[in-house]
Amino acid sequence: MEPSNETISDYDTLKGEKKKIVWAVIIVGLLIGVGFTVASKVFNAKNETIKVKEEFVTMPYGTHEMPVK
Repeated sequence: MEPSNETISDYDTLKGEKKKIVWAVIIVGLLIGVGFTVASKVFNAKNETIKVKEEFVTMPYGTHEMPVK
């Protein structure tokens, strides 16, 4: 006789130790996300960024150059 989902004792339930582990993983994941967000806001030094010239005279187009208007 093959086991079925109905014969497994903890099928479709989340009780006790399993429930605590699932909640712990969810909370730790959220805390890590909040930590990364806060760190990215705090340590984003705009005065250390490299300025990029965004003006182009010509745009490469295959083997030809096409002037930008």
